[in-house]
Amino acid sequence: MVSPEIHRDRIWIDGCFDFAHHGHAGAMLQARQLGSSLYVGVHSDEEILENKGPVVMTLPERILAVEACKWATRAIPSAPYVTSPEVMDQYGCFYVVHGDDITTDADGEDCYRVVKDAGRFLVVRRTPNISTTDLVGRMLLCTKNHHIKTVRSEDVETALANAKIGKHVEGLITFEAIEKFRAYATAEDGKLPRDGVFIWTSSSPGNDAGILTTLVDPSPKFMQSHKRMIYVDGGFDLFFAGHIEFLRLVSQFAATVSDAEAEVGIVVGIHSDATVNKFKRLNYPIMSLFERALCVLQCKFVSHVVLQAPYCPTQAFLDVLPWDIVAVMHGPTRFDTEGEGGNPYADVKRAGLYKEIGEHLYKDISTETIVERVTRNRGVYEERQRRKGWKSDVESQLKRQEDANS
Repeated sequence: MVSPEIHRDRIWIDGCFDFAHHGHAGAMLQARQLGSSLYVGVHSDEEILENKGPVVMTLPERILAVEACKWATRAIPSAPYVTSPEVMDQYGCFYVVHGDDITTDADGEDCYRVVKDAGRFLVVRRTPNISTTDLVGRMLLCTKNHHIKTVRSEDVETALANAKIGKHVEGLITFEAIEKFRAYATAEDGKLPRDGVFIWTSSSPGNDAGILTTLVDPSPKFMQSHKRMIYVDGGFDLFFAGHIEFLRLVSQFAATVSDAEAEVGIVVGIHSDATVNKFKRLNYPIMSLFERALCVLQCKFVSHVVLQAPYCPTQAFLDVLPWDIVAVMHGPTRFDTEGEGGNPYADVKRAGLYKEIGEHLYKDISTETIVERVTRNRGVYEERQRRKGWKSDVESQLKRQEDANS
């Protein structure tokens, strides 16, 4: 067998990728920006169990999530936990990219020691305040302090003004949040702008009258070529395989109604933390609106996102959007109607816009079933959390030694 040519601009990255959270997406984004293509190695369930603890998402679910990231060229299943130059060579990758922390194997050894010694290791910034461990902790402890307060119409201009000058404020509209949205709204190269990020605000809950404000301007060229859109909405909490498969099927439908002159894209409305919590209660959503928006933005099937989208996508709301909405689509999952006067899609059904995506492979997975995976095996995941604490101490010590020697 002839080995493929090794390319210095063909980048390798590897990991567990348990949960499709924005920290994983951020690592892939930064890796993709360093080269012309990105190959993503995904560890097997068995190797993760041996070196880290049990996974929440299965390997097929994790592969699906990686393949849906717009910056990933190809997902490689069952990549070794300790990064192997030989495996990288099989895919023509010279450099491996990892965050500015250290990951260790079951023996407390640096997983990247071999490629570091070979001069084939590149460092990017690790995304703070988000990890699989954080999300599992939220499930086990039922915390809600990650929820973000809904932005009101009268507060948008002030929030944007503060964000523009970099003034430190709390909430969804901050300088740091908008910069992160802008980075995740890039095209497949991770550099050129493409997608738009908007926020919907109303003066009172359930009010059709509202304001659509642009947080990140979409590319004018992309807007010109995608004047027609399919609208979908939801909580998209934990952004799991069911969400991804639904968006893939919507994308397939969009291709059937596109033409040579204008493609049809997908705009995703994402409900506020308060809206999700109203219907799901407990500590849902597990991810904040900011975190959920970044998960949706990184998906290759998505064109634009609307934050704080209304629970009922009325015709009045759709008329405010800057596209011709050709359909409003929903998946096979049920939706809650208590206190909302019935079906939230009643208005668009009357307008003939509503379409349903049928059954699919991941239809039975929900945020609740994923949380149940964790709580059902609470003792095992609590041990994982304790083990992660031990590994963190070891990894911090290795990092200090590495910094001292550099």
